[in-house]
Order: sequence, then structure tokens, then C-alpha cells
Amino acid sequence: MADGSARLSGPDVSGDVVELRVHGVSGAGPDQVLDLRQITQVAGDRSGGFYRQRPRRTHTSAVRGVTLEAYRWGDLPSGTVARTLALVILLPFMLVNVAIWMRPANSGSEAMVKSLCRVLALTLTALYVLAICGVALDLVGWKCTASPRCLTGRSWLSWLGGQPVGLRLAVLALVPAAAIGLVWRFSNRPGRAFDAFRAPDREVCELPLGAVGQWDAEPLVGRLRSIHVAAAFATLNLTLLLARAAAGATVITIALAVVTAVILAACVALLCTPPLIDRGTTNHRLDRVTSTLRTIAVVLTVLVVVHVLASPQPWSGRRGLPGYDTTLAGVFVAQTTLLAALGVVLLWRRDRRPGVTPMFGLGALVIAATGVSLGVAYSAELVYRAADFLDRDLPTGAGIATGPPRAYTWAIFGFLRAVLLTLVVAGLLVLMSRRGRQRAAAAIVAHDYPNPPAEAGPRLRQVRTAIARARFTEKLVPLAVAYGCFAGLGTATTTVGLLGRFPSDVVERFAGLPANAVTFGIAFGSWVIAAIILGLIIGGVFAYRTVPFRRHVGVLWDLGTFWPRSAHPFAPPCYSERAVPELTRRITYLVGRGNAVLLTGHSHGSVLLAATVLRLPPHVGNRVALLTHGSPLRRLYARLFPAYVNDAALREIGHRVGWRWVNLWRDTDPVGGWVFSAHRSPAPSTVADPADAVDRRQRDPCDVVTPPSDSVPPPIEGHWPGESDEPFTQAVRELVRRLSERTGPPAPPT
Repeated sequence: MADGSARLSGPDVSGDVVELRVHGVSGAGPDQVLDLRQITQVAGDRSGGFYRQRPRRTHTSAVRGVTLEAYRWGDLPSGTVARTLALVILLPFMLVNVAIWMRPANSGSEAMVKSLCRVLALTLTALYVLAICGVALDLVGWKCTASPRCLTGRSWLSWLGGQPVGLRLAVLALVPAAAIGLVWRFSNRPGRAFDAFRAPDREVCELPLGAVGQWDAEPLVGRLRSIHVAAAFATLNLTLLLARAAAGATVITIALAVVTAVILAACVALLCTPPLIDRGTTNHRLDRVTSTLRTIAVVLTVLVVVHVLASPQPWSGRRGLPGYDTTLAGVFVAQTTLLAALGVVLLWRRDRRPGVTPMFGLGALVIAATGVSLGVAYSAELVYRAADFLDRDLPTGAGIATGPPRAYTWAIFGFLRAVLLTLVVAGLLVLMSRRGRQRAAAAIVAHDYPNPPAEAGPRLRQVRTAIARARFTEKLVPLAVAYGCFAGLGTATTTVGLLGRFPSDVVERFAGLPANAVTFGIAFGSWVIAAIILGLIIGGVFAYRTVPFRRHVGVLWDLGTFWPRSAHPFAPPCYSERAVPELTRRITYLVGRGNAVLLTGHSHGSVLLAATVLRLPPHVGNRVALLTHGSPLRRLYARLFPAYVNDAALREIGHRVGWRWVNLWRDTDPVGGWVFSAHRSPAPSTVADPADAVDRRQRDPCDVVTPPSDSVPPPIEGHWPGESDEPFTQAVRELVRRLSERTGPPAPPT
């Protein structure tokens, strides 16, 4: 790192055992991770309790001979409040980027899934530009500036009133051009926090998960960025040229349109050739090709604006911007087609063995459809709110338009329908699975607390409820698939707008519902989308003010930005490109100083450590042990990312650390779980397969009876980290002992 080895080394702990703790998505501070608070609660609960001052101690854990150290990465995915608010806007881009990593384990599907996800990501960029064009060019430039009623009281806009159409469109075309430049600039500056953390040249692990910490994604991101910027400017050009050609196309208009079409086709062609675009950092020829394509698109935009401004041809007298509805519906048709093709590929290439394929093989489709649905909802809401703002204080019937384009009306209708149907499915799942979850919870409680006293009845019911709720996580898989399918169908129905019909007309004719009720539902759906966006923004702000709130809200950012940008260059930057090499470097340094290292990771911290272990050289891994707790490796990541987290990867992690691995899990935890086996009895002392001894279940709570020294029974921990619990301390002692029993001299310093 740039600060030198002095800052890296810290205190001289040579020859000791260093316990390196990595927190989860809570964004905990170093004092919380190290459990070095000055006071501790000795009785009571969160509402009222008893506290004592902790005994004075050095930075040493409860296990003698172990030095505690914490790695804090919580601000890497988010950082400042402004950056978090930007993440809310870029959420659709992030979801489509995650989808490309959710491909099946079958290597034969990799190229096709990459191509489809990348072209889908390109359609989101086009939709981003079209939404801004819908506000700037259609609502303002074409409609509002041509209406004296709309310009009344708007001095900031009235100067364009009465000006030629070409001048109005040419001036307002600067708005989408500036928006493209803004997102281009933002995606090109991941921040100083990610500088100087490039992957080492050596190849340590051939498994895909190990490549997450080794891959220098910047060359690929730069190429994707150039392609998306070129496509964005080409989308703006196409919008202007279609409006210009509506009253009769000239030779210049046709020539500019042909060049625009060629640019768009070249962008799609490059994205559909993963072996070409994924080439390494030394392929500067491909970098020049993509940057040249971007430059041509920018220059072409200047020519198109000049042509729109100077062309003497008359303009069409249509009420809306000519060609805009058709272009928008064309993007929706392309998204529907790509989602359908992605579903076919995933079903065709999935592993057909029973119980092997997670999420029915449709994980990438679910997340991609969700990202597309959210992007469509964002775009429709932006245009709807702009139209509502421009129409305010105008007499009935005197508005600038009868409403936004029909495709956006269908988009909001489809989004609302998908949400309502998903809520119905969720309710059915809750009701249908309740009996089975409660039966399983009752069996676990009976096993953990045999012969409880009569006064423990209320507490036992609370424990059963906590376990039953935690087991609903498995039911989220079919729920997510259901929403992905509903969202895809919602995107597909937007193409009905090409027929010139509104949802109220179609529903009234074929379903018999009153048109006014459907119109009200669409308006309500628009406000629902606005509430969702506002909620995400408020959540992003409050995530920095309250740790418990961040514990829930931060999950989305931390999980989404763990994966490098491989589909959409405007997605938030990937923090694992810094965290994994940084952890690798620190562990290698500590081992080089003669220390053994015990890695302890809670929740998502265990995922970071899993990728880190796969990057460690063999001589370093021989002096490392691993302790995970609340780990989602098997329960979530193996389901969502089967090509990267699977049995082969997990066993390789165990092999790298000599099977000095303990995983603690609780039945009350809705996120973490077992990694290799779900046995509930104590692990056998001798097993044929070392993986069977990794998982250790913690009884939670430790008891259901109020102890004599307290006024409330022990708390239900759930997903809460348990560094102060006795099972955690026992696991640390065991792993420290096993590290001390390793053979051979310490590894030489590197």
C-alpha cells in the first residue's frame, strides 16, 4: 500500500497467533469488531439492563497468546451519503451486473449468458437516455415550449417560447448529453479508496471464486464504458433524427441515421463476443477500437444537433415528439426478447439432477428481470412526475399532453401488476409453509430443551417463532422466481402500446373492469414507485446514522457490489477488488513475520475470507485457520452463484487451510447456516471426511429459563455476531491449538 510497511506492520507480534476478524454487512466499527467496549451488559435486555465496566486489558482476546486484529471494510461499498444516493439511482444497473455472475455451473452457458446480460444492460442505458429525452425533448421541448399556458409563470423556460422547433430541440438536447457525460464521469472515478489495489500477476487458484480477488476489471470496464457511452449518444441521435424525418427525410438525415444504426449494431456485436471483449490488459488494440467507436458517436451527436438546428425542412405537427413512442416501445420489445432468450438458455443448460440446481436454474433471469423492471419503473416515474409538474395549475383539458407515452403507462401498469401478484404469492407461501415450518421448529426446540419447566412455556413459543421465521428464507427462492416471471411479463405487456391502446381500454374491454378504476390503479402505481425510490433514498441516508438500520439496508449494497463490473460499467464499483488483495497482502505479511493467523468472519465477512483463502500461496495457507459464523456461503451464495460457490470451491477452501475450519451456525439465523452438513449433534471426534467436522450448531438461546442473577431469559441472538459467546471462544481455542500443532518451521518472510 502507498503508506508503506510501517503502517501495515502495527505492533510487533512476531511469533504470536493473530486473530484477524472481518465483520459482516453491519458496518461495525473496529471497537465493536474487537469487542473492546469499556462497558458490558451483565443482565437485562435492550430495553433495560445492568452494566459494568470491563476489566482493563490489552488488545488481546480471551484466549491467551492470541492478538486481536480487525479489518473494517464497511465503508468501501457505500462511502459518503452522496455516493449512497447515487447507488439508489444506479440500482437497476447493479442488479443486471449481478445477474451475469449468477450463471449456472455448466461452463457451456457462460458465453451465451454473458452476451445476453450485457445486451440487456445496454438496453438499460438506452432506457436511461430515453427517459431524459422524454422529459427534455418531448415534454419540454416539443410540448411545453409550444404552449403559452405551460410557459406562464416559468421564466426559466419562457425564453424558448416562440422559437423554432429545431432551435428548441437543439438547445434541450444538451440536457441528455450532459446526463450521459455525468454518468460517464461518475463511472470513471471509483474513488481513491480503490487506487493501487491491483491483483497480483501470479495465478494461485483456478476456481472461479478465486478469480474475484485476482481479476483486474478496469480494462473490461473501460471497454464496456466506451461501448455504453457510444450507445447512449447513438440513442440520443436516433431520437432527434426520427423527429426530424417525420415530415420528410432528406439525404443528410438518412445518412446520419444509417451511421447511427451502424454504431448501435457495432455496440451490440462487441457485447456478443465475450472471448474478444474479455481479453486481458495487454490488448490495447481492442481498447482503441471501443474508444474510437465512442469518439465517432460523440462527433456524430454534434453533427446531428447542427443538422436539427439548421435544417430548413418543416416539422411534423404531431402532438408528441415524432418517433419517440416507437423507439421506446422498441426498447421494451428488445428487453422482452432478451429476457425470454435468457430464460431459454438457463433452462436448457441447467443441471437436471434432482436437488442440484438452485432457483430452478433461473437465478440470472430473476435478477435481470428485476433490474429491468426497476429500470422501467424509474424511467416511467421520471416522465410521469415531470408531466405532472408541467401540468400543474393548468385548467382541466389544457395540459401539455394527455399523459406520458403509452409505453410508460403500460410499464407502470405492468410493475404494479407484478408487485400485487408477488404479494399474493408471498401470502400464499406464508400460509402454505407455516405448518411445516412450525413443525420443524417444534422438533428443534424439543431436541434443544428437553423437559423444560412450566414457566418456560412463553419463551419456548418465542424460540419456535424465531426458528420458523428464519426457515422462511428457503421460501424466498420460489418467491423471487415468481416476481422475476411477473416482472418479465410486465415488461412484455408494454409492447401493447405499439397498438395505440391504453391499459384502461384493454382491461375494460376484456376483463370488464371500469376504465376509471384502472386509471386510478396506474396513478396509484406511480405513487408506489415514487414511495419506493424515496424509501431507498431515506434508507441510504439513515444507514449512516443508525447501525441497526444499516445492518438491514446495507445488505443490498454489500452483496451487489461484491461482484466486479462485468455487465454494466455504470454499476457501483466493486469493493472486493480492494478488500481481497488487501486481506491477502496482510495475511501474507503476518505469516512472513512468523505468526500464525486465525481468520474469523461473520456473515458476508466469511465470503470475503473464502475468496481470500483461495488467493493465498500454499506456504501461507499452511499457517492459517478459518472460523466462520453466520455464514451465508451455502445457504445463499451457493444458491445464487452456483458457478462460483459450490462443493468444489468450498472443499478447496478447506483443503487450503488444512481443514482447520470451524463454522458456527444457529437455527434462529435467517441468513447464515451450515456449510457442509446440518448435523445437530456434536461433531464426531473422528470422521472419514474432514468436511463433516466443520459445522458446529449453536443452541440459541443458550437457555429458556431466567437465571437467578437476571430478570429476563437469555436473548435470542439470531444473526447477531457472537464473538463474546462461549462456543466462539471454544472454537478459537481449538483452532489455536490446531495451529500450534502444525509441523514444519515457520515460512520465510516474503
